[in-house]
Amino acid sequence: MTPQLKGVGVALVTPFHADGSIDFVAYQRLINHVIEGGVDYVVALGTTGESPTLSIEEKYKVLDKTVEFVEKRVPIVGGFGGNNTNYVLKTIKGYHFNGIDAILSVSPAYSKPTQEGIYQHYKAIAAVSPRPIILYNVPGRTGSNMNAETTLRLARDFENIISMKEASGNLVQCMEIVKGNPREDFLVVSGDDIITLPMIGFGIDGVISVIANATPKVFSDMVHAALKGDFVTARKLHFQLMELTQLIFAENNPGGVKAILSILGICEENFRLPIV
Repeated sequence: MTPQLKGVGVALVTPFHADGSIDFVAYQRLINHVIEGGVDYVVALGTTGESPTLSIEEKYKVLDKTVEFVEKRVPIVGGFGGNNTNYVLKTIKGYHFNGIDAILSVSPAYSKPTQEGIYQHYKAIAAVSPRPIILYNVPGRTGSNMNAETTLRLARDFENIISMKEASGNLVQCMEIVKGNPREDFLVVSGDDIITLPMIGFGIDGVISVIANATPKVFSDMVHAALKGDFVTARKLHFQLMELTQLIFAENNPGGVKAILSILGICEENFRLPIV
């Protein structure tokens, strides 16, 4: 059964103590904060969660704690990605997935694979994943772009690939995916908070957000209003958050949003290198 992943997903930060260990008390506080703020689902172990700096054992524990703290209030998406396809397959096969509704898998970073290489990477993941898959295109982080044709090819060929998180910033490419979408149950969501509103205008289904860690209610209200066609309300809320949304990415992510969460008393402003 496909989970309900329309609306607002939040890419959760991973709180750390000053010594670098994971602060699960703060993590529970964060999860309660975003759910009470109205988000529709949570995403653990995205790049906002500093997942490249976590060991496999730590990643599995974060997922287990996410399930424990969410208490079935909203769906849960777990991040399983990397530039070594065999390693990604190993991490998927090594986890039990109890309580996890879908996986988010980022396009391979650094390697700069061809479009065929990207397709074959996701084909391999689709063959072993016990949960539906959300594709994730973020060329600003990975160094390569998954084009609209590859996204649509994957949507056509694999029923368990159910969504695309598009963070290319290329609105024409995003429009091409929406226009060419071959399935009613294939979702297209934004990976860029600042352009989520205009993207909803041409037909996307929601967003996986960073700013929703800090301001879940205002951001969720904006997205929900826009999805209902109330762009007057949505524009007002969008502009209310616009400057803050830009500032949180001024020194990379999740530096800015953890600074806000520290001010809010939700978690300390600690990171794992190379984030400072």
